Amino acid sequence: MRPATDLASRIGRALISASDPAKPARKWTPSLEQTLHQLGLRSFLNPSLVACVIDSYLSTHHSLSLGFFNWASQQPNFTHSSLSYHSVLKSLSLSRQFNAIDAVLKQVKANKITLDSSVYRLIIRSLIQGKSTQKAFLIFNEFFKSKSQEVGPAICNSLLAALASDGHFDSALRVFDEMCQRGVEYTTIGFGVFIWKFCENAERAKVLSMIDEVKLRDNSAFNGSVIAVLIVHGLCKAKRVDEAFKVLNELRIRECKPDFIAYRIVAEEFKLTGSVFEREAVLKKKRKLGVAPRTHDYGEFILGLISERCICEAKELGEVIVSGNFPIDDDVLNALIGSVSGIDPGSAIVFFNFMIEKGRVPTLLTLSNLSKNFCKHNKSDELAEVFKVLSANDYFTDMESYNVMVSFLCAAGRLRDAYGVLQEMKKRGLHPDVSFYNSLMEACCREDLLRPAKKLWDEMFASGCGGNLKTYNILISKFSVVGEVEDAMRLFHNMLEKGVAPDVTTYTSLLEGLCQETKLEAAFELFNKSVNQDVMLAHSILSTFILSLCRKGHFLVAAKLLRGLATDIGHSDAHVILLKCLADAREVQIAIEHIKWIRETSPSMLQVISTELLASLSSSSQPEPILQLLHALHERCLDFEVGALNGFCS
Repeated sequence: MRPATDLASRIGRALISASDPAKPARKWTPSLEQTLHQLGLRSFLNPSLVACVIDSYLSTHHSLSLGFFNWASQQPNFTHSSLSYHSVLKSLSLSRQFNAIDAVLKQVKANKITLDSSVYRLIIRSLIQGKSTQKAFLIFNEFFKSKSQEVGPAICNSLLAALASDGHFDSALRVFDEMCQRGVEYTTIGFGVFIWKFCENAERAKVLSMIDEVKLRDNSAFNGSVIAVLIVHGLCKAKRVDEAFKVLNELRIRECKPDFIAYRIVAEEFKLTGSVFEREAVLKKKRKLGVAPRTHDYGEFILGLISERCICEAKELGEVIVSGNFPIDDDVLNALIGSVSGIDPGSAIVFFNFMIEKGRVPTLLTLSNLSKNFCKHNKSDELAEVFKVLSANDYFTDMESYNVMVSFLCAAGRLRDAYGVLQEMKKRGLHPDVSFYNSLMEACCREDLLRPAKKLWDEMFASGCGGNLKTYNILISKFSVVGEVEDAMRLFHNMLEKGVAPDVTTYTSLLEGLCQETKLEAAFELFNKSVNQDVMLAHSILSTFILSLCRKGHFLVAAKLLRGLATDIGHSDAHVILLKCLADAREVQIAIEHIKWIRETSPSMLQVISTELLASLSSSSQPEPILQLLHALHERCLDFEVGALNGFCS
């Protein structure tokens, strides 16, 4: 391994190991700066190394990426280059950290750094996916107005469609004009969504002139029949049905030949307005001039809309096709059901029912997405009805499909229905697996039904289905919360006997329960078990243990614990938690004694703790106790960020 790559590996792995894995996103903390200083990097630090660390190890941890980037900025004689800027912007774009992206781009501009256009493409794509389309337009307008060909047609069309979809017509029109001037190719998605939304309020002549302008360009390839449907649908939606009728022929002349879908849209709108003669005229033209719609073309367009996050547009077009009973492929229906359920459960049911009527059923992935969105929107009745319909169609035949049904019934709070599924499975001779039992037990615990949860536990083991880590954690967590910590500890010993290794959730639940019941000796024994099992595991649960002790007022016990730990287990976060709890409890003297001990045994940690305490002042709703602690420390001549404290107090 090359020296630079070896150093990047050491840095990346050290930062990930030192950050808290128990949190959903690893956060940058001042203690990580101490980790970096211990590695002795300053003489080796350069932009290439920073970029390598971020790209290879931290790209999916945006807080660590930005923290490491900012830390490098503060080091003597170090200056970022386009390489390091590229790496951190890529990481922030992946996780859609738009405020951080803005701040870094300001640095780029101030330092006159030239970045590759691919960086801006990443940022614009991220902003579009995150529905920050106006920000995406501002970046497009500022950085690419003079060189939009470097952006490429994919991003240009995505931005054009996104701006139109979100109603930013002025910005969309500017992108459209820019693409025309620069010769950027239009796609059916980009031009289609734009002209669809634009025609609702624009004059028909202007819409047609735009089509003429695009048609003059040999390199623009879009599906004329799809464009025709979008235009007449937009006009009818705006209650301009007479114009929609007239535009049918004008579109046909321009080789955007309306198909049966386009004619039906206009005919149905005339029907709604009671215009019988006009409706018959449209149907006559349909029979004479119309063509059958190409299922593949519309399917491809709808899937493209969904991939571009234009879900409302995909829903509208899907409803037009389904209401006319036109052909639509299963993969398109599955995509519509899964995506549309996130914004409009009622429309998703329309697509679901259409699929069932055609004698087809959704995929298990689609059912999972639909169920998840129904739970999110509190549509438990609709969810139960979907499962009922599918059961009538013999959809549920194996453990995988039954697990999907019971897990979402439990998530929706329909425990009785979930128990009914269990009985149905038994009748069919199917034996529930551990995932099935876990879903039921978790739902029982959530509803405070401990007796049924225990019965399920007994039934599971009696049937020969052994519990896994999740099974134990579900019950241990609930027993610990309700004060049945002895039962929780029995389960803990049982899982050890079965060879199931406890994790962070297991230990934190038990430690909180033991501290709540003031069983401190048992809590210390349990923590020592975590140390023997895995030092990093103990490192991860230490802060929670300290907080649990402090909540019950066991400050001296918590301080004694921290002072007795090995250096590879103790960390600054745990000390900060203890000091903040002591400050809140007005136990300033104990806090001062603890700080003195830290200064004597680990002076390097004192600076980190100082920084974290000062940082907590700005975000604390009650900063007075921490200020009192810092003042007391200052008065006793402790070297504790004196300058920073004076600045804060002033």
